[in-house]
This record gives sequence, C-alpha cells and structure tokens, in this order.
Amino acid sequence: MTAAAPRTLAWINYGYLLLMMLVIAAILTAAMAMQYIGGELPCPLCLLQRVALFGVCFGIIATFRFGDSGRNTGLGLLFAIFLLVVSVRQSLLDIYPRPGHAYIGSAVFGIHMPVWCVLIALALLIAYSVKLAVLDSRDARAVPLVEFPALARAARAAGAYVVMLCAINLISVVVQCGLDACHTSGYRLLQSLH
Repeated sequence: MTAAAPRTLAWINYGYLLLMMLVIAAILTAAMAMQYIGGELPCPLCLLQRVALFGVCFGIIATFRFGDSGRNTGLGLLFAIFLLVVSVRQSLLDIYPRPGHAYIGSAVFGIHMPVWCVLIALALLIAYSVKLAVLDSRDARAVPLVEFPALARAARAAGAYVVMLCAINLISVVVQCGLDACHTSGYRLLQSLH
C-alpha cells in the first residue's frame, strides 16, 4: 500500500460516515416535521426508534471526535440492531392490530414508519458491513479527521445539527409524556395546564 492509500481510504471512510449521518438526520427531521407540522404524535415505540437513530448518529459523532475505532463502530452497530428489534416488534404488532391500535401516522410512499425503520435498520447494518469489509484498515484508522479540514467542518456542523435535533426531541418527549407512561393522546404537559 502506498503512503497516499491510507489517507485516501480514511477520507472515503469519514465521508461515508458523514453521508450516513446526514441521511439519518434527514430521516429524523422528516419524522419531526410530520410530528410538528402534520400533528402526528409518535407512539412509544416510535420514540424508541428515534433513540436508536440518535444512537447510531452518536456512534458516528464519537468516530469523528475520538477517531475511528471498533468501540465507536460497535456503538453504532448496537443501536442499528436495537432499531431493527424495536421496528420489527412494532411491525409485528401492527400486522394484526388490536381495535383502536392500527398503524399510527400516515404512510410515506405507501409504507408506515415501523416498516421504514426495518428497512433503515437493514440498510444501516449493510452500510456498517461495507465499512468494516471494504473501508477498514489499521493504517486508515490512524489518520485523524483533522487531516481533512473541509470534511471536519462538515462533520462538526452535521454533529451539531443532530445534537440540536436530539435536544428538541427530548423536550418534545417530556412535553408529550410528562414523567409517566407515554401515549399518543396528546401533549400531556400542555393538557395539564388547561
């Protein structure tokens, strides 16, 4: 391997992770837009799916901040598996729903969010598999993100955006659920003010 090869591989790896995080941020932004603009309250399992997506992003952010390592990749993989488990459970519950518990929210391209999350989780697991099988090398892992200033700025901006989304989501969950079990009947804290 030439001296430029690890650097090039590191640049591709960081760019690949940035693209993954931007796609997840777009998905979370769309979900929150459907919540705030469309008035569609997320169910408890939908909220867990958001936690999983934020967890994948935080694994990527850790890679950007502390370097590429098995620990950071493992964190993202664990949250991708968590997303798969939660979304499969919700999809199975919705196959034959109890009365009054049909799919929550509107379909996007004919598919509801739990099924989308199954597909997203599978795509994330495939993306991490490609990263580990194709883009991973000890030499490339040794190249820090600061070696690529433009990519580092984009990663910081995307990371800040994800953290902001997470903070907004946390506030929204507290307003929706209060400090009790969460339901989709309304914003509990706002209802208690009336």
